Amino acid sequence: QVQLVESGGGSVHPGESLRLACAASRSISTAYSMGWYRQDPGRQRQLVALISNLGAKLDYADSVQDRFTISRDNAKNAVYLQMNSLKPEDTAVYYCLVRYKITENPYWGQGTQVTVSS
Repeated sequence: QVQLVESGGGSVHPGESLRLACAASRSISTAYSMGWYRQDPGRQRQLVALISNLGAKLDYADSVQDRFTISRDNAKNAVYLQMNSLKPEDTAVYYCLVRYKITENPYWGQGTQVTVSS
């Protein structure tokens, strides 16, 4: 079993920034991919960003392209999401995930709330 603990959520005004962090209880050095999803009440969980092993491949939702940056630090077993120019529509619970093998289900964190409002 792997525990993922997210941090860095909070309430900000439009245009401000937040940096989310996710720490894994097990080494991520060989993890196939890590990433972030988000979920609004009443909506399905949606991809925000994914990063492959060694960071060679990055995927972003169109709505966050050029504003959000995902990164990983294998030495710290952590993945980060730098969120700039935040908008009210970015308000959601953000979930971290790690998938160790492409054939396995990912592990999920408990979620961290991000609220963007004026």
